[in-house]
Amino acid sequence: MTGARQAVLEARRIVVKVGSSSLTTASGGLDADRVDALVDVLGAVHGGGEKEIVLVSSGAIAAGLAPLGLRRRPRDLARQQAAASVGQGLLVARYTASFARYGIRVGQILLTSDDTSRRAHHRNASRTLDKLLAMGALPIVNENDTVATDEIRFGDNDRLAALVAHLVRADLLVLLSDVDGLYDGNPSRPGASRIAEVRGPEDLVGVEIGSAGRSGVGTGGMVTKVEAARIAAAAGIPVVLTSAARAADALSGKETGTYFHPTGKRSSDRLLWLQHASTPQGSLILDDGAVHAVVERRKSLLPAGIAGVEGEFTAGDPVELRDVAGRAVARGLVNFDAREIPRLIGRSTRELARELGPAYEREVVHRDDLVILRP
Repeated sequence: MTGARQAVLEARRIVVKVGSSSLTTASGGLDADRVDALVDVLGAVHGGGEKEIVLVSSGAIAAGLAPLGLRRRPRDLARQQAAASVGQGLLVARYTASFARYGIRVGQILLTSDDTSRRAHHRNASRTLDKLLAMGALPIVNENDTVATDEIRFGDNDRLAALVAHLVRADLLVLLSDVDGLYDGNPSRPGASRIAEVRGPEDLVGVEIGSAGRSGVGTGGMVTKVEAARIAAAAGIPVVLTSAARAADALSGKETGTYFHPTGKRSSDRLLWLQHASTPQGSLILDDGAVHAVVERRKSLLPAGIAGVEGEFTAGDPVELRDVAGRAVARGLVNFDAREIPRLIGRSTRELARELGPAYEREVVHRDDLVILRP
């Protein structure tokens, strides 16, 4: 067994994400046999008492389609929310009954992107997950599709799973779908080969990554799964990407699917959210000197380096930092309202403090509240 797969065996806290296509029929509605098959695998892993499992499960909207007489996943948000409100109860009831066969209690956690951006919400979610795990329960996490709006949605449960893995300090993330790994081309075409390991972004150069899954009931595809794997790997969490049918092999360390090696170290939850889950409320345009200071020297953004401001935002909101060509180079939490920025542009903090008071002798975006988007 390779060292990489040995790390899978040694993982104690594991986040497993399963897609809608692995749990439901093509026309909508839960497939009880598929749910039970997944639970059989997770129940066996969890049952020994040495492993902790967090399940990030899609399927709420898909489960609600058939009961509401919908033939396919609706495009409008209101009907998606209606389907989710029906399907969420069915999904959790099915999981509850299935895990009960192994004497495992489950707890439901519904999250929106807003819950990871607001410090109090974020802290509460983290505490609840930790307490459920400490009490021997198995948390089932899903995006709260019944109330989430376009502005506060994660967009797909793959990305949510990567953020949850970071939130619970997971040792491993397993992404399950209807494809048994990442291929160097369309897996339905002759000659396509499965990529066994990804050690870094350079291994994906030239790889044709499909944009959609095979079913019509989910929102994700291979693109979202690879992006989720990148997020987790950059935070120091190894990832296995494979099919739900091979979940047992993946969790037992067998050479199945695609293994993504960790590429970075764990960062703060706030910075991970800032980079991957926040919605910028506006933009600050930086001159060339400020771009160099922020991106290359990892300095804070000072008023003197700002060339312009766009959008409406308040202090504490996430904003994009752009170069004069309009390219986003960083993202950060701003210390001033948008209406205050124009009178700060191009001026030194010392000058601003003399004219406007000591509250203005500070950074517009502090380096501790800033992530680089383009090295």
